[in-house]
Amino acid sequence: MVAKSGLTRLVILGIALLAVGAANAEDELRKTFFKDADAALAAADAVNAKLYAPKNYESGMKEYRTAEDYLERGRNIEYVRSNASDATRYFKVAAEAAEVAQTALAQAIKSRQDAANAKAPALAAELWSDAQQKFVRAIQSMERGDLKNAKRREIEATSLYREAELVAIKAEYLSETRRLLADADRARVGKYAPITLGKAKRLLADAERELNENRYDTDLPRSLAIQANYEAKHALYLSEIVRQVRDKDLTAEQLVLAWEQPLRAIAGVADIVPDMQEGPDRLLAELIAFFEQEASELQALEQENAEDQIRLADMEEEMRTLDERLGGATAERAALIQRLEAQARVKQQFEQVEKMFSSYEARVFRESDTIILRLVGLNFASGDAQIKPENFDLLAKVEKAIDVFPRSELTIEGHTDSHGGDDLNQKLSQDRAESVQKYMINAMRIPTYRLIATGYGETRPVSSNETEAGRARNRRIDIVIKPNLEKE
Repeated sequence: MVAKSGLTRLVILGIALLAVGAANAEDELRKTFFKDADAALAAADAVNAKLYAPKNYESGMKEYRTAEDYLERGRNIEYVRSNASDATRYFKVAAEAAEVAQTALAQAIKSRQDAANAKAPALAAELWSDAQQKFVRAIQSMERGDLKNAKRREIEATSLYREAELVAIKAEYLSETRRLLADADRARVGKYAPITLGKAKRLLADAERELNENRYDTDLPRSLAIQANYEAKHALYLSEIVRQVRDKDLTAEQLVLAWEQPLRAIAGVADIVPDMQEGPDRLLAELIAFFEQEASELQALEQENAEDQIRLADMEEEMRTLDERLGGATAERAALIQRLEAQARVKQQFEQVEKMFSSYEARVFRESDTIILRLVGLNFASGDAQIKPENFDLLAKVEKAIDVFPRSELTIEGHTDSHGGDDLNQKLSQDRAESVQKYMINAMRIPTYRLIATGYGETRPVSSNETEAGRARNRRIDIVIKPNLEKE
């Protein structure tokens, strides 16, 4: 019984060894016969031949799979060799054809990628499908060597892809606005709030026009769409209020009193008597002045606190170093005192400059020992860098401010909002900075070695680009004054 059991184990072991040997032999045969085919397949895949040369690629895969099947079934080695060789030949032809197709159909390929990036397969499905059909036919014509038909199909595909891309971009940015306006039309908003609804429709038309003219600069169309959404929702709100007034569910007096209530609440927070006996204008002016003053004081406190922290840390470090030394302490302490006095002098000069400008002309603030004049009152015509005569008075004040720091280094920084192309904004900001620089050289007689003009384009916003007021603040010239603490 024991001998029979041992014999069984020997038989099983022998079968296993034969199986391993057969597998190893098959692996070796595969390496021999499929080496060139695998390399050719990898090269074809690298140039996406499955897409750009589908006929030859599929023929190669058919021969390749047949060779694999023959090898696995133990068929004649010559059959395996022959099919693997045919697969290699088809893959090489496919790779060459794919490279030619990618060059010849480059325009359609780029348009196809742009449309895909814009989510056209989902947002413009029908146009995308039509474009895909034309594109496939162009590839098929290329593979047959029919260059004339291939070029014609490529032009058709390119046109459809670009159309699909534009439809998709519009759907991405304008679909919500269109839905809101459709809701407004169903609610007959035009009857009760025609002005606001009309504004929303004009903004939508402007956004669509901008996309038609330059689909790749979406900052302005997106901003216009956001504004249109706001106006559409506002129109829905106003129409309901007007309807209530017309239906006498709400009197005009009740409406005005309701709108005065938020102003009263804000006035309470500001500790201002809400005097609206002749309307809200006086109270509004008081509230604006109050919040501007609060903002100015907060900025001053933040700057002073930051400066105190830096100054305290510097003093502690230098005092610690001085206490550890025996020689030269007197001279180093004197130098420290001199620098602290210079910093105090810069602070006084800053306060002097700050009083020169109204809030509508410039914002003046400090970053450590650097003074920044943000010239909010210096405006340029759209797309232009020419200084207008009405800005000469403001620039005269700038000259007086610079004279407070006679040996300072001056940097003129140009900035734009996000609307328009990046390259155009960069150039425009540089041109405007250089325009101010030339004015300072010619009119203010400031030596050129003290001046640097730098354009930052739209890269350094100080406010949101989603509102007109924010974009206006981002379109600016900053004069950065760096005093010489040793000589000022």
